[in-house]
Amino acid sequence: MRLDQMYQEVILDHYKNPHGKGLVEPFDSQVHHVNPTCGDEITLRVKLSGAAGSQVVESVSFDSQGCSISQASASVLHDQVEGVSLDQAFLTLDEFSSLMKSATAEVTLDEELLGDAIAFEGVAQYPARIKCALLAWMAFKDAAVQATSAAQPAGDE
Repeated sequence: MRLDQMYQEVILDHYKNPHGKGLVEPFDSQVHHVNPTCGDEITLRVKLSGAAGSQVVESVSFDSQGCSISQASASVLHDQVEGVSLDQAFLTLDEFSSLMKSATAEVTLDEELLGDAIAFEGVAQYPARIKCALLAWMAFKDAAVQATSAAQPAGDE
């Protein structure tokens, strides 16, 4: 089996059997993002636990509609960031963003950090699809930032 075919199967599996789909309570923040290019939409919730500076992504849940790339990417995001430290989640987010730039820039990727997200490597070849793949990840970033800002005591900013 060719590598690109295996990657397509990973994406298809996450699309057909999404992980983290269905909005969960309680949550610390919720965001709604839309990809105006194609109409993909996601509402994403984040719940963090722990003290500032050592927070853990307790849960990531989403409700979305859109293409198979955006749906599968949200599922992979859930698997890669739920249960890890917020710092680790942001490292994974940065690595996924680098992956999406890999068609136009030479980058060295940490495949272990990316996990199933490496399957989106081929998406980087199609500029119109990059926003589809990044939709959930950018929503996660915004929700996590909102959650950490909300957790800051008044006067600590």
